[in-house]
Amino acid sequence: MALVVLLGVAALVPQLVPGSLPDQLQDGITLALSVLIESLPFVVLGVVLSIVVQVWVPAGTIERWMPRRAWARRAVLSLLGMIVPVCECGNVPFARGLLMRGFTVPETLTFLIAAPIVNPIVIITTHQAFGFSDGILVARLLGGYAVANLLGWLYSRHPDPDGLLTERFRDACELVAPERGGRWRRSLAQLVVEFRAVMPALVIGAALAGAVQVVVPRDALLAIGSNPVLSIVAMMALAMVVSICSNVDAFFALSFASTFTSGSIAAFLVTGPLVDVKMIALLRTTFTARTIAGMVVVVLLFSFALGTAVNLLV
Repeated sequence: MALVVLLGVAALVPQLVPGSLPDQLQDGITLALSVLIESLPFVVLGVVLSIVVQVWVPAGTIERWMPRRAWARRAVLSLLGMIVPVCECGNVPFARGLLMRGFTVPETLTFLIAAPIVNPIVIITTHQAFGFSDGILVARLLGGYAVANLLGWLYSRHPDPDGLLTERFRDACELVAPERGGRWRRSLAQLVVEFRAVMPALVIGAALAGAVQVVVPRDALLAIGSNPVLSIVAMMALAMVVSICSNVDAFFALSFASTFTSGSIAAFLVTGPLVDVKMIALLRTTFTARTIAGMVVVVLLFSFALGTAVNLLV
């Protein structure tokens, strides 16, 4: 509505509108729109897959193929991204569908964390960018799989797993569960629920990503790229800021390969898809702030350890 009003003012009373915006503001808007446009197709795909899982897949079909032991179920679910090639933006609505279907929070978290990395598109693009040089591809895949199962195990120890979810999401589950009518009617109802929850978070996350990128001086991050420890911290911070889709972030990281250590590149490729500002905003639609804070801490510590190990081994 604000955009429509501004466009109307610009058309009717052009003298009230400045000829051009400040460069920094223009850059921020451009970056925010680029994140939004890049993410939107995957969000739509994730919502569609979520509806398919909840409404169209018969009850028990997925569960029938799952192992009975909790750790084995999490291990299998963390590989589900291999057949659901959606980046982190679309994985959130898909994970919401798994939760509404009855999967536990730790099981869903395991899929949610692993899928943005352990999927065929990300594997192909990372290989195209780095091949098998310096162990970056292997470190990314093993790191993503390992941290996902680590988080799943940690939160499986929580005394009240449902307490990890927001009250609003729990209310949405209760509203959707007793929904009656044909499949198309239930699909439409679920479509409305998912888009109302995800789209505001996506827009806010994209705006934050654009704003942070023009405020944080990137030159300061690049200046410490050769230090084996500080380079990892800098690339992890950069990953959280730029909020690039995991399907293409390897090509962005490739531009830093000549000045940053291999370990810092690996840490960037693990951190970004899991806890960038856009992803955190999307996670907030489902998980409590305390849960997300714990996830961020675990991912950052794990990514730093992974980057350090790569620097020592390569």
